[in-house]
Amino acid sequence: MIEPSLFPALLSLLSVARTGSVGATARQQHRTSSAISQQIRRLEGHLGVKLLERAGRGVRLTHAGEAALPAVSHLWSEAETLFAHLAELSGRPVSTLRVAASDYLGKALIAPVLRKLLDQRVPVRFEIITTHSRDAIARAALGEVEFAVVSAGALPAGLDALPLFEQGFVWVAPRRPRARREPLLARLGREPLLRLAAESHGRRLLDQVIERERIRPASTIDVTSVSLLLAYIGAGIGVGLVPALALGDMPRARLVVEPAAVPTAAVTLVSRPAVRRNPAARHFASALAEEGTRAARRLRLAPPRRRAPR
Repeated sequence: MIEPSLFPALLSLLSVARTGSVGATARQQHRTSSAISQQIRRLEGHLGVKLLERAGRGVRLTHAGEAALPAVSHLWSEAETLFAHLAELSGRPVSTLRVAASDYLGKALIAPVLRKLLDQRVPVRFEIITTHSRDAIARAALGEVEFAVVSAGALPAGLDALPLFEQGFVWVAPRRPRARREPLLARLGREPLLRLAAESHGRRLLDQVIERERIRPASTIDVTSVSLLLAYIGAGIGVGLVPALALGDMPRARLVVEPAAVPTAAVTLVSRPAVRRNPAARHFASALAEEGTRAARRLRLAPPRRRAPR
């Protein structure tokens, strides 16, 4: 039987799962850590199953907690959709959309869409999280964000995907005036190799090329974002593998750019199925699809065929 008084405990459980900390959840909810712990103990007692366990200085979900998490996330997603619908009926709809994307996709795709929605006075608030695609997908699956704009391969079951465009990767390095022209990979014997985070799609492609070509770079510089990678190159340092869209407004006269023999990557808008029931979310998805079409034209690529958003 449903016990309505336990619903706040479900929200606390979801928050603890996302943050890995009872203290962080307490700060988010403006409560004490003991109050959050008491909530979850009451939930565990009612259900007769242990949901959290100690992990070092923090906590983590038990196997039972992991099994329950998707259903709890789905419950809160449905609740958010309901409240958005009720707000729309009130005539004063204001929705909050949380979006995760890498830095260069945020700059090239999300920023123009936000500007348009602000100019149109669409009643929506945004929380933008900058992260790599793998983490963005995980956040969407857990319900931490409504949308993830990603450049990656297979997606977990239960997520909707709206293809935006396909893009290739290129090698980029500073142009050396009066220097002998040579392939950029050959320059790695004396210049640093710029590498993205190990969890990123670009890093996996880079590692495959380095292994396949048996390249031994003189040195390496690990960076946290595509923008930082390009900042090093703009300063005259290093050779890097970057997605073509990221070159955007970089001054080409100062760069050497070569196509990279790696697979193209699909740039995709990812969300849970219930998200697009929210009118503001549908509006955002439609605007982002249009921006993706423009990005494909800039890259001289044909946009993919896509089904109409549900």
